[in-house]
Amino acid sequence: MIDYASFPDQRQALIQQRIQQQGRVVCVQLAQELQVSEHTIRRDLQELANRGVCKKVYGGAVSLALATGHFAERVEQQKEQKQKLGLACAALLRDNACVFIDVGSTNLAVAKAISKDKPLTLVTHAPAIALELMKLPLAKVVLLGGSLNTSIGAAFGIGTLRQLQSMYFDQCLLGACSLDVQAGLCTNTLDDAEFKQAIVQQSSEVLVALTSDKVGTVARHQVIPADAIHQLVLEGEVPDSKLQALLDKTIQISRV
Repeated sequence: MIDYASFPDQRQALIQQRIQQQGRVVCVQLAQELQVSEHTIRRDLQELANRGVCKKVYGGAVSLALATGHFAERVEQQKEQKQKLGLACAALLRDNACVFIDVGSTNLAVAKAISKDKPLTLVTHAPAIALELMKLPLAKVVLLGGSLNTSIGAAFGIGTLRQLQSMYFDQCLLGACSLDVQAGLCTNTLDDAEFKQAIVQQSSEVLVALTSDKVGTVARHQVIPADAIHQLVLEGEVPDSKLQALLDKTIQISRV
């Protein structure tokens, strides 16, 4: 049996493994299990945070969300998983609803999956999503204008925000980089986070579709707390250790 008090490299390797598997670790629990002081665990977590393995939070640490690339690159990643999410989420859109579809490669898959027989008013600030929505014969499509961030794939700016704030939505479909039970739904850029917050303020119901790798991780900017999500659609096998705390919230969760 390893003496973790005497071998910091092995101790940190174990902590890193726990973060990757569970998404979150707690100082008190680790200290008791590894028979070291909480101060030692905090130093370990700081070292792991310096390496980019995790983000320190009060009482422990959480896994960091993977860095996201250019929108065009993300569209080509995990295509099969996103198609499943797209079909499941498209089925949640109510007839005759006014729906905001946020930017995101998964949300692009939702746009492609919406039934041509469904009457909807669909609003987006993402040109690629708008192009897909234009193929729906019964849909009224509104594309918000503004300065286009080509990396994210959507328009932002004060003009875009004013257009958004003049409308109200029955449902919104938010994109995200990460979801953690305590940190909430997060994204990597401030402009994107603030715009998503404005979408939520104008919406009666929040829908989120995520691939499993984003659950139990934290990105730089919080959008909303986890319990502000009404319906969450997950793809793949999410470990119970990551999902249980979300199940305790008032979130309707479905898996595909």
